[in-house]
Amino acid sequence: MSQQNETFKSNSKPTYTPTMTLAMAQKRAQLLCDIREFFATRQVLEVQTPLLSQAGNTDTFLQSVAAQVTYQDKPCTYYLHTSPEFAMKRLLASWQVPIYQICAVFRNNEIGARHNIEFTMLEWYQPHYDLTDLAAELGQLLEALYGHSVVMNHYRYVDAFMDFVGIHPLRASIEALQAVAEDKGLLGFDFSTANNSNDKEDSRQGWLDLLFSHAVEPNLGHDLPTLIVDYPPATAALAKTDLDKDGNLVAKRFELYINGIEIANAYDELADGAALKLRFEQDNLLRYRHSLPIMPIDEHLLAACDDLPACSGIALGLDRLLMVMTKTACLEEVVSFPSRLA
Repeated sequence: MSQQNETFKSNSKPTYTPTMTLAMAQKRAQLLCDIREFFATRQVLEVQTPLLSQAGNTDTFLQSVAAQVTYQDKPCTYYLHTSPEFAMKRLLASWQVPIYQICAVFRNNEIGARHNIEFTMLEWYQPHYDLTDLAAELGQLLEALYGHSVVMNHYRYVDAFMDFVGIHPLRASIEALQAVAEDKGLLGFDFSTANNSNDKEDSRQGWLDLLFSHAVEPNLGHDLPTLIVDYPPATAALAKTDLDKDGNLVAKRFELYINGIEIANAYDELADGAALKLRFEQDNLLRYRHSLPIMPIDEHLLAACDDLPACSGIALGLDRLLMVMTKTACLEEVVSFPSRLA
């Protein structure tokens, strides 16, 4: 054992007590009860899907937790899901009814005041809903949970970026974005480009994400819960794309912010297996360039796309929602045992 480990061991006092108080646990239990009542009255079916999957999330910025298992006496790698999305869409394609799920999800290397490797997600899908319908239902859910009327602000990504960063995110050059980032003190980041267009688009989105997270997000949702809409097309993931009112290609998705914290993420779902497969392959190419593991693509999801109804879906972080509802500063106050103590 190294001296560093010996020091850590001698200075660490094991504890069995949770970081969440009994009073907070009671509030958390009531939150779950209220959510289930909300969906029951709307005849949205609660479902349960596996935590483990042979496929993984290909998103470059979401790192799956791998699990080494033995199946039919052979060692193999499964992945704890980063979201129940893939399996839920298989159910939706089969049953064609509104569904929701409350479950633990896992994202590797995410620990902080607002992050934990394991956290609780509410995810639901509504057939034949567009994003306007889904945003209205999200507002109704918040009203049910808060116990009073809720007005949500709608804010275009472009407008928020220009207001807080001072540059048009879809038209500015990569060099201009980098210069603004450096002017704001965001140093030590490298989103290097190569000659082909995909590399340049990845670099552009890297600078946009950096500027948005540091200069825009902290300002959102302090007066009213805020929906950011019309994201850059590179962030579409599993969402459709379309032209905005200015003729720019954008992703058909929105994110909910309250008190500067991202709470929920919604898509007008893309149900095109061939297009999704291409996106997954492009994700894996980018993962390769960043020396990240190549993730197995979920062929079951691709097959389900043929029968998936037109729908919108949303994923909402329940731990973060409880944080903002109870005005707590750290996620550890709303979970029993955070990853560092599990």
